[in-house]
Amino acid sequence: MKQTMRLEKLLAHAGHGTRSEIKRMVKNGLIRVNDRPIKDGGIQVHPEQDRITVDGQAVRYREFIYLMLNKPQGVISATEDSRERTVLDLLDEAYAHYELFPVGRLDKDTEGLLLLTNDGKLAHNLLSPRKHVSKMYFAEVDGLVTDKDQEIFHKGVTLDDGYLTMPAELNILAAGDPEQGLVAKIELTIQEGKFHQVKRMFEAVGKKVVFLKRISMGTLLLDEYLAPGAYRELTENELTQLQQVHI
Repeated sequence: MKQTMRLEKLLAHAGHGTRSEIKRMVKNGLIRVNDRPIKDGGIQVHPEQDRITVDGQAVRYREFIYLMLNKPQGVISATEDSRERTVLDLLDEAYAHYELFPVGRLDKDTEGLLLLTNDGKLAHNLLSPRKHVSKMYFAEVDGLVTDKDQEIFHKGVTLDDGYLTMPAELNILAAGDPEQGLVAKIELTIQEGKFHQVKRMFEAVGKKVVFLKRISMGTLLLDEYLAPGAYRELTENELTQLQQVHI
């Protein structure tokens, strides 16, 4: 974090109004720094050391926000869309001014763990192909999943466009029985994020994913108590682990 920053910028980032609204509050003597009324919104202040109040209420400044969302089906992983509901539409207005964005994407019909933040550096590290950040999915699959599929996935799967995936770990929870209408249940850990990758990997071995949920990304595990559509801020421990492992 910068040592100091313009007061107007700090207040706007903390959700206390537009620049013009903040100028009006300054003019009316509603903004104080260290208990002194401020006449110039352009002064430099220290976000952590200076005590800043707006109409008597202390300003809580946070540079970065980190939210764990259990993405529901039917919502797209985007910041805005003219036709579809986005993951940002699920958030309380209190987060609107932070300009959050999803780290990576989940398909519209896929649910599960999605990190929302405004920390571009952490997002880049998590998404960089060179970092090989693992992602685990739970899936229900139409078809019989066998040990042979495990071997194929472990060596890498050739997708429909000829791309050979990195080795993936396939854990069979229930093999499935198509004749009895029982779907297979599996956990799959991959280190890439190609378009529709999990679905395409199973299509390559003649099977179809009918339900898909991401349950982890790197060290971050989906909170089992978060209902679809619910979210919470990361704990200090969760954030520290993400930052330490993926620097």
